[in-house]
Amino acid sequence: MRQMTKKELEGKRIAVLLSGGVDSSVVVHELAQMGLQPDCFYIKIGPEEQEEWDCTSEEDLEMATTVARRYGCSLQVVDCHREYWDEVTRYTMEKVKAGFTPNPDVMCNRMIKFGAFHEKMGHNYDLIATGHYAQTETDEEGRKWLTTSPDPVKDQTDFLAQIYDWQLRKAIFPIGHYVKDEVRQIAEREHLINAKRKDSQGICFLGKINYNEYLRRYLGENPGLVIEYETGRKIGSHRGLWFHTIGQRKGLGFGKGPWFVVKKDIKKNILFVSHGYNPEKAYKQRFPVHDMHFLTADVFGDRQDIEITFKIRHTPDYYMARLENMGEGRYVVNAEKAIHGVAPGQFCVIYDERHHRCIGSAEITV
Repeated sequence: MRQMTKKELEGKRIAVLLSGGVDSSVVVHELAQMGLQPDCFYIKIGPEEQEEWDCTSEEDLEMATTVARRYGCSLQVVDCHREYWDEVTRYTMEKVKAGFTPNPDVMCNRMIKFGAFHEKMGHNYDLIATGHYAQTETDEEGRKWLTTSPDPVKDQTDFLAQIYDWQLRKAIFPIGHYVKDEVRQIAEREHLINAKRKDSQGICFLGKINYNEYLRRYLGENPGLVIEYETGRKIGSHRGLWFHTIGQRKGLGFGKGPWFVVKKDIKKNILFVSHGYNPEKAYKQRFPVHDMHFLTADVFGDRQDIEITFKIRHTPDYYMARLENMGEGRYVVNAEKAIHGVAPGQFCVIYDERHHRCIGSAEITV
């Protein structure tokens, strides 16, 4: 694995998506170390009514401005607020109302960072650099593949698994070969203004806003019963199925726990929970996926199934499995062992057997 060299980057027009965080700031530093002077862009995707919500965008922009100025780079604010709320928020709300567990950050990368930004400004550039912990490699046929970062905790290939092949071809990840501690050390050594700034948590634009408040703002509440899965006994009530995900344990607030969410009945508005003693509905070993999105190429060839690794949430854990091509765009994941918390609407991110190349992703349909 190697990063693009100064010689390969010279003469290229490079745009850096500068968020105000430490990762994208070190991206600017890395490019400046090569004698390059990229143009920096801050993408505005904050909440619609900022006076009502505690948002960190003003601080983010201040940090980004300071970093860009230090390296002699221009900084331009690109307003993608409307595109975010029209595309990513609408996608999220439609999915959660239907009982699914979507990932807004995954769609933000496809639709906003490498989508709406490209339409507004990115098309003027040869390459778009971001602070993602991810890498790329080119095979003997000249095809570009997304590959994992050496930092298993920070690796963000799962968030990039829905971007299009043309977006991947333009993307570069200048800090992708580092682990997080190395990025922090560079920032501290260079006395960057945000060297000690904490990483953002949760949905990319929410800042300090709780995800449930985001859902409540757009969907309100819809109270219903909470039932113990094995016995049918009433445990309590919920304020809306969209506030809960399959496999959830924290934040349920029922006595005599621990309780796990194992099923949702959308029509009857019932949330089913269990003590987690391996109930059938809580674990899945074989499950279908649809809308398979191959990042670079369909890796099946003439084969009916392939050995893979996969993940269903943003954790360092990969699971061994066999992926079957059932035809007509249908696929089935056969995991080596039963997996807890498999939920419809989640993205199943597919990797090769060594979880090195990210092959793509598909939506879980169970």
